[in-house]
Amino acid sequence: MTAPVFVVPSESLAGVAPGAVVRLHGPEGRHAVSVKRLAQGERLVLTDGQGTGAAGTVTAVEGKDQLEVRVDEPLAEPAPGVRVTVVQALPKGDRGELAVETMTEVGVDEVVPWAASRCITQWRGDRGEKALAKWRSAAREAGKQSRRLRFPEVGGLATTRQVATLIAESDFAAVLHEEGARPLATEPLPESGRILLVVGPEGGVAPDELAAFAEAGAASYRLGRSVLRTSTAGVAAGALLMGRTGRWG
Repeated sequence: MTAPVFVVPSESLAGVAPGAVVRLHGPEGRHAVSVKRLAQGERLVLTDGQGTGAAGTVTAVEGKDQLEVRVDEPLAEPAPGVRVTVVQALPKGDRGELAVETMTEVGVDEVVPWAASRCITQWRGDRGEKALAKWRSAAREAGKQSRRLRFPEVGGLATTRQVATLIAESDFAAVLHEEGARPLATEPLPESGRILLVVGPEGGVAPDELAAFAEAGAASYRLGRSVLRTSTAGVAAGALLMGRTGRWG
């Protein structure tokens, strides 16, 4: 069985070498001791979620929320040569969290929530802050579950104008659209830099939004004959890009 992953502060892993001891405590320690019931001699992986990690062995357990880990091997997950960002229009209900979770498992590097004009769900005030916190928590937990050392970033809620700026700053940008004339599966992709995908809401990307994105440099692309839900389109496109850019090689 693959060793479970737990998150620690970056300073806990700075310069660690084999034989060093790292303490795991707080909520992560409680999860390791009281939920996973890790015992002395069991293996685990520690990470800061930013690409630095360590494989280690539990050497001591204290109470219900603390344990000591001896580092067996420092680990590192380098930043990808091609960074994949998905701009995700706000879905209904908990589908946004599901989208973030599965895109994290696929390997997407960044998710940007987008307040598209046709979104039924709106993030305002405390509700918006709580929803964003749930998306970020979903990315963190899915990163641990999928054994990633570098978790995806989840940005703040973006407007259409802000998305257009992100498009202009990218090396390749695509709007996933059922009427897209070009297949994403065969479009030439950059060998480095940032690829940005825009996923619209269930009601589709509005004509004025498509025009703004096209002016910023993003053409419309299709994935296939099927029309996917907004919560699955980014996952499917992300998987396609992981294969085409060699990330799954």
